[in-house]
Amino acid sequence: MLSLTRLQDYRTTAYRRAGNSPQFLDRMNLKMRSATSNRLRPLQIVFFAALSFYLSAASAAAQTVAPRIVPANPSASLEKRADLNLQAAKANPLALRHFLLTMPKGADLHNHLSGAVYAESWIRAAVEDHLCVDPQKNAFTQPLPPTPADASHPSCAAGQLPASEALHKQTLYDALVDAFSMRSFVPSSGFSGHDQFFATFSRFREVDNRHFGEWIDEVATRAASQNEQYLELMQTPADKQAADIAHDLGWHNDMASLRDEILKRGIAEDISHAKSALDQAEALRRQREHCADSDAAPACQIEVRYLCQVLRGFSPETVFAQTLFCFELASVDPRYVGINFVMPEDGYTSMNDYALQMRMLGFLHDLYPKIHISLHAGELIPGLVPYEGLCCHIRQAVEQAHAERIGHGVDIMYEDRPHELLKQMAAQHVMVEISLTSNDVILGVSGKDHPFPIYRQFHVPVALATDDEGVSRIDLTHEYVRAVETYNLTYSDLKQMVRTGMEHTFLSGASLWAAADVFTRLAPPCAKDSPASAKPSSPCQTFLNANEKARNQWLLEQRFRAFESSL
Repeated sequence: MLSLTRLQDYRTTAYRRAGNSPQFLDRMNLKMRSATSNRLRPLQIVFFAALSFYLSAASAAAQTVAPRIVPANPSASLEKRADLNLQAAKANPLALRHFLLTMPKGADLHNHLSGAVYAESWIRAAVEDHLCVDPQKNAFTQPLPPTPADASHPSCAAGQLPASEALHKQTLYDALVDAFSMRSFVPSSGFSGHDQFFATFSRFREVDNRHFGEWIDEVATRAASQNEQYLELMQTPADKQAADIAHDLGWHNDMASLRDEILKRGIAEDISHAKSALDQAEALRRQREHCADSDAAPACQIEVRYLCQVLRGFSPETVFAQTLFCFELASVDPRYVGINFVMPEDGYTSMNDYALQMRMLGFLHDLYPKIHISLHAGELIPGLVPYEGLCCHIRQAVEQAHAERIGHGVDIMYEDRPHELLKQMAAQHVMVEISLTSNDVILGVSGKDHPFPIYRQFHVPVALATDDEGVSRIDLTHEYVRAVETYNLTYSDLKQMVRTGMEHTFLSGASLWAAADVFTRLAPPCAKDSPASAKPSSPCQTFLNANEKARNQWLLEQRFRAFESSL
């Protein structure tokens, strides 16, 4: 009787020689007859019968098939080769990161600027600003007012240290890095990852806003090093004038009259200040990156736009005034391409006023229909809030507030009628910004507990984003590595998500693609073109010149071709 080892030997030999030797086929048939006569077990007979059939077909094919056919579509061939490289890289996390680092990643659409800055940069800035450190809270504080005798060297209150001490005391430096981020954090009773994450912002907020341009440079430089090309940075402009007016007026449900009263009193000063602050920040960024010189940094090629943040944890009148200010600002400054609501969604005011805030957005959207809206919605889990609180944040964001993108959307399957909502989001092309690390460290949601595969199953457009890469101590490549390792994604899956991100930017103009979220056919003016070509046709070039979004999508396709050709 033949052993299992012997059967495996025959199988290995068969695969090695399949279709190459008719004599080998004859030997296998002879071996089958011999094995059968020696009372081979039924399972082994079935194995040899199937093997004989396979070899007969392979042998016949080998005598008639022409040499290997090269696919007619070069792009498909390059994409297949890229996927083979990705599959090989999966065997080693370091190799996988190296592959994904250089892969084009298009846009990062969910990126809080203050949360994207690394702790080390906050410390450096605090030293330059002559701030102090409260060692009990590991937080920056303002120095005491300087005395006339020594106006150039402000001092710190009793028990506090100059921030510059961190440059000489490693223990203090390490404590500040840990306090400003999730580094080394271990949850304990009464203090969760959620608590640590949101506590970081108050610890470094005393740093002066004059570093705004440095922060943009830092994030753009990191993006350029990973073959990204576009950022939408969430940022909160100063709005003291609007806040003061809101405080004087208080809240009433007649939003139309409230808006008229705020505008009558005037928020022009806030808008002027916001534009001026961004002018200065972008000038500093360009200066740091040498964008006007021959040695311009790669970061100069990163397109940056901004989402005006509204702090949802304040009173209704303040939230309304901030939201109105952001709509007005985005109407006059094209660098602000949309708005978003921020602060913990599970906070008392955020939960209690959520429906009202969505009605505010719906009301203002009708008056400012061209202003884009992306909303944090569904960044919740059972236990963080009551089950009743999971019912409908994403739905209200989509249906009442007209959100075009949803940030996080983690609690989708706890919403009322989730399948209906998923189909609605797919039909309306409402994209979900997926931040895997953020959802893990804040909410403890990862792997099979994350709705990422469900969104993809229902064809809801999704794209990966960092959220707060400085606080989380990550970058966008890290999120791609995590997605591939967790969900066994193919190169085609990744390419779809990257294209989806660029499709759902709030850049002006039409898309490069003929149909929303279908990346197989170019828009009519470019239908006869290939993005891989060195120069688009005249009609296509005219179309690209007129549409900022399409122009960036064309650039992404060229980056894909360059990357795939380099493998």
